[in-house]
Amino acid sequence: MKKTLGLTLALTMTLMAGAANAADKVTLQLKWVAQAQFAGYFVAKDKGFYDEAGLDVEIKPGGPDIAPEQVIAGGGADVIVDWMGGALAAREKGVGLVNIAQPYKKAGMELVCPADGPIKTEADFKGHTLGVWFYGNEYPFFAWMNKLGLSTEGGAEGVTVLKQSFDVQPLIQKQADCISVMTYNEYWQLMDAGYKPEDLVVFNYSAMGNDLLEDGLYALEDNLKDPAYVEKMVKFVQASMKGWAYAIANPEEAAGIVMDNGGQDENHQVRMMDEVAKLIGEPDAKLIPEAYERTAKALLDQGIITKQPEGAWTSVVTDKM
Repeated sequence: MKKTLGLTLALTMTLMAGAANAADKVTLQLKWVAQAQFAGYFVAKDKGFYDEAGLDVEIKPGGPDIAPEQVIAGGGADVIVDWMGGALAAREKGVGLVNIAQPYKKAGMELVCPADGPIKTEADFKGHTLGVWFYGNEYPFFAWMNKLGLSTEGGAEGVTVLKQSFDVQPLIQKQADCISVMTYNEYWQLMDAGYKPEDLVVFNYSAMGNDLLEDGLYALEDNLKDPAYVEKMVKFVQASMKGWAYAIANPEEAAGIVMDNGGQDENHQVRMMDEVAKLIGEPDAKLIPEAYERTAKALLDQGIITKQPEGAWTSVVTDKM
């Protein structure tokens, strides 16, 4: 009898110890495919920063057919990378997304036009065709056109919107007078295609003050009511930012880690890492309230959202870091 009780006690202790040591699982849904845009997360996993925090993190790459807002709403992720425009639009439709951290301080979006083309300034847009990404990436463009008072329905007094593929072909094939690019990605694809910086007129959203927040971390409002979930997110964001700091300091190694996780063209990933570092700045993940207010106002002015959002961001996670 004593022997049986002893075995039972030992088994119970083993199970309790296992439960205590089990890492908390976190599933992160990225906004796009594996590339240095998300290097900090891949580095945090590869270097063991998530393990040190007691987390078992799964990183799910995105793609053209994957909407992070829908993934988290359907229970497929604990936290997502998203742009504020898409997140606020989804929130108004009932998906309770809340920004819990903002690794990207600046936006990387630009509109570029051939320097030998008809567009040199914003005043030249009328009557021309502009390439725009959709699936939640279109909000900064439409907010900008609204600010300029330009119709996006075409015609001599407005602009024609070309639903742009996620590459630079519309400019190369002269389907559009200008196209959307990211400072860290498609801009360099144009350089690789033979363009030089002086060959392009660049409208940088951040430089123009038209930038909307990009690549923040979002969780569901209901989950944030659970203190245990908040603590898990504190560990996750801390470890992620440690990954970002390491990636910024070691861009070539970070690019190699991205390649191990499905990235393509290592030289391009190194270059992307260098550009992304400029957007992140100090890796503290803190949202700048003025940037949030500008983003929300631009979306309201354009009618992308119809009412002032409330509770759409919180510092409850970053305050504990």
